[in-house]
Amino acid sequence: MVVATVVLLPSGIVAGGSHLGDPGLLASGLAVALLSSAIPYSLELEALRRLPKGTFGVLMSMEPAVAALVGLVALGQDLSAEEVVAIGLVVAASAGALSAARTPSPVEA
Repeated sequence: MVVATVVLLPSGIVAGGSHLGDPGLLASGLAVALLSSAIPYSLELEALRRLPKGTFGVLMSMEPAVAALVGLVALGQDLSAEEVVAIGLVVAASAGALSAARTPSPVEA
């Protein structure tokens, strides 16, 4: 993300011009930064600590499906049939891998 920031910063400053100091714009930028990166990452780390690895993996594979659903409901974005099938295949493959994985048996001490 740092590299992307360095690459895009000059063109962003030129395009933003005098609007960069606008408090409303800065607040919106901060909200986007927190809601799209910091908070989800923190929640994912907390879930990783509490959930079994396999369950966490399946939930992570469902992120594109949830994002597509939010895009459909909140933004009115449509998906092609191929995209829906692709998302479904990824989720099914992850669930299949989880069900095929062996659960280690407890070792008696």
